[in-house]
Amino acid sequence: MMGQEHMKNLALLRSTTSFKTDLVAIVDPDQQMRETAGSLALELGFNNAKVLGSLDDLDVEAVDAFVVVSPNHTHFDVLSRLVGTGKPILAEKPLCTTLSDCDALVRMLDDYPSPFWVAMEYRYMPATARFLERLDGGDIGELKMLAIREQRYPFLPKVGDWNRFSENTGGTLVEKCCHHFDLMRLITRSEAIRVYASGAIDVNHLDENYDGRVPDILDNAFVIVDFANGVRASLELCMFAEGAEPQEQLTAIGSAGKLDAYIPGPSRFWAKRPQAASRVVLSRRDQSEPEVDQLSLPAEIEAAGDHHGSTYQQHCAFAEAVVHGSPVAVTAADGRAAVRIGAAAHESIRSGQAVTL
Repeated sequence: MMGQEHMKNLALLRSTTSFKTDLVAIVDPDQQMRETAGSLALELGFNNAKVLGSLDDLDVEAVDAFVVVSPNHTHFDVLSRLVGTGKPILAEKPLCTTLSDCDALVRMLDDYPSPFWVAMEYRYMPATARFLERLDGGDIGELKMLAIREQRYPFLPKVGDWNRFSENTGGTLVEKCCHHFDLMRLITRSEAIRVYASGAIDVNHLDENYDGRVPDILDNAFVIVDFANGVRASLELCMFAEGAEPQEQLTAIGSAGKLDAYIPGPSRFWAKRPQAASRVVLSRRDQSEPEVDQLSLPAEIEAAGDHHGSTYQQHCAFAEAVVHGSPVAVTAADGRAAVRIGAAAHESIRSGQAVTL
């Protein structure tokens, strides 16, 4: 799914910007996915893309940059190989499934000659971007509390059902919520020092069985994160709330007011009713009329994936880094920090104790 979303947005990049992108190769060991991706490449006008079953078959000299969207547990091995090329890499989240692999990869990337970018699409959703802009403008004064809520549909089926087991995903709070922990660090401009979490698998996947194994991925959790600058943040995740509107909400409360971002779910899941628009609402402590920013996107960008155009914006920024040397916004160290918070949350659930970082 994410591989196809990246392909669609690379095509948009070619048609809407000065970047003359081309897709030169697709590597996937799954035959059905190779066929699907190959057909999509032709549909998008990438007529010369080679469709390969192994990295061993790839002519790396023909490649200017890599986009890695393989299953989480393969990231370390795939990225370790690609780092040897010294070429630009956009790597889907999470960086790796374990902290030890994250640490090893960050060491490999010391003095790396090209951009290495971790794909944290949530930073680039229109409502999130406007939310960050208003925070940076001082609209709520000094930030004190941050809350992120995601109430959504269950994990989707994936090839080989790899995402049903924490050993492959890193666990729900790494696989799904590294996005949110990345946003927490970005918004607070600080590092986590303490994590407390409570979570369980209560509804989803309990009736599934894979070669005698029942999935062990959490479907709901609360996580509290203390940051070094005194800001407190919380995450509420529920993955059996398909009808929720909005799907995600960011709330920041400061000394002068409160700011909310409301983000609907992917449009393809809302066919039975109109989808609400993304919006950001500022409520000042003086009780004046709330200031509401309604946000929209060109239809072709909205339709190119499930993340409200954020994959497109991310590719624009990555291309700027590759072609013009612009700074990398989400580094490997950022990716590791998000995994660290998620791993700490899982440890807190296991032990019943707060985890100090």
